[in-house]
Amino acid sequence: MNIINKNIIISPCVSICKTDPVTGYCYGCGRTNNEKKIWKDEETTNNWKKNNLKIILTRLKGWQLESFKESYEYKVSHGLSLYKKELNKI
Repeated sequence: MNIINKNIIISPCVSICKTDPVTGYCYGCGRTNNEKKIWKDEETTNNWKKNNLKIILTRLKGWQLESFKESYEYKVSHGLSLYKKELNKI
């Protein structure tokens, strides 16, 4: 999975923002609410972001992992998630 685009690490948000009450992980991207805040902080390093992406990939399983990979790769290539692409058709 290519996670770097022109030295900018693209946010893993794939526009499916709902937190699993049991795990505390977002159903769409696998991040915690705290990790989402850290991603938005201007002081957050690319090193931290790369490591967080690796962690995210270990949290997601099965169809959820495959769906995330597909949407995130599309987002890195096209600038928006597959979910937002579908919303734009409406």
